[in-house]
Amino acid sequence: MQIARILQSQGFGSRRECRGLIRAGRVTVNGAAVDDPFAEFPPEGLSFTVDGEAWDYRQNAYLLLHKPVACECTHKPQCYPSIYSLLPPELSARGVQSVGRLDQDTTGLLLLSDDGQFIHTWSSGKKRIPKCYRVTLKHPHDAGFIAQLLDGVLLHDEADPVVAAACEPIDAHTLWLTITEGKYHQVKRMVAAAGNRVEALHRQRVGGLQLPEVLEPGDWCWLSDAHLIALSDFPSL
Repeated sequence: MQIARILQSQGFGSRRECRGLIRAGRVTVNGAAVDDPFAEFPPEGLSFTVDGEAWDYRQNAYLLLHKPVACECTHKPQCYPSIYSLLPPELSARGVQSVGRLDQDTTGLLLLSDDGQFIHTWSSGKKRIPKCYRVTLKHPHDAGFIAQLLDGVLLHDEADPVVAAACEPIDAHTLWLTITEGKYHQVKRMVAAAGNRVEALHRQRVGGLQLPEVLEPGDWCWLSDAHLIALSDFPSL
C-alpha cells in the first residue's frame, strides 16, 4: 500500500496533503526517512512518525476516554467544549465517533471508534449491555428507594417500568447503579421517579470493562486486545 494512502487512512489529510508531508521529509517509516509518497509498505504492524510523533497503523480506531465534566459529546457543541477537542485532530479526521453519549455533567468511561459495527453493537439498547454508574444523590437513600429502582420505576412517556439491573450502596448519599438500556437521561429520570435527585453521575464500567485508574479526566488511550476481551466479558443480566 502506498505510504501516502496509509497516512490518508490514518487521518493525516487528503492524498495530496499526505504526499506533501512525505516529500517535505516529515515522515519516517520503521525509523527510516521516506520521501517517496508512492513507496509501498504492508500496512499491518507498520510504525511511522509524522513530525517526530510516533504512530502505529490501525485499520480501525478503538478508543477509551475518561470524559471530564463540562464537555459535550458532539462535533458541534453548544455551550461547552467538545470531547473531540481532547483527541489528536487525526482521530477526528478519520471519523471517530463516541459510542453513545454522556451528558455534559456526567463523567467517566466513554468508548469511541470509527468502526460503524462496533459503535452499533455497543450503543444498542437491545444488546442489554450493562453500564455501571456511581450516583451521588441529593438526599440520603434508604432500603425503600433501592427497592424501587430494583423493582422498576415508571418514567414519563414509557409504557412499562424501567428496572435497574443492580443497585449497591456506597455510603448514605452514593450508590452503584447498573442499567442495561440506553434511554435518554435514564439514570437521572429513574432516580427522580424514585423520589430523589442526581447531584453527580460517573460511568465506571461498560460491559466488563472498568475505567482504568491510570486515566485522569480528559485522558484517552487505545483499546488494547485485553481491553476488548474485558469489554465482552460480562454475565447476562
